[in-house]
Amino acid sequence: MEYLGYVEPDGYDRVVFRGDVKANEFIAFWLKDGRVLAGMNMNIWDVTDPIRELIVSKRVVDADRLANPNIPLGEV
Repeated sequence: MEYLGYVEPDGYDRVVFRGDVKANEFIAFWLKDGRVLAGMNMNIWDVTDPIRELIVSKRVVDADRLANPNIPLGEV
């Protein structure tokens, strides 16, 4: 498990899951106003850089695309 970014307990308005939560193979993203504030990957590897880029860019993302594991994170 790896966690990137930071969000206060009440500092987000949505959590988006990408992957299979029941199988413990997923990424969770904490969003505020459509921007990724933090991300945590659980048994999904080699996604640190794309998660960091989503956080640092502060751009608004499409939550449905973010949740879709068939869309590369770099294309969200």
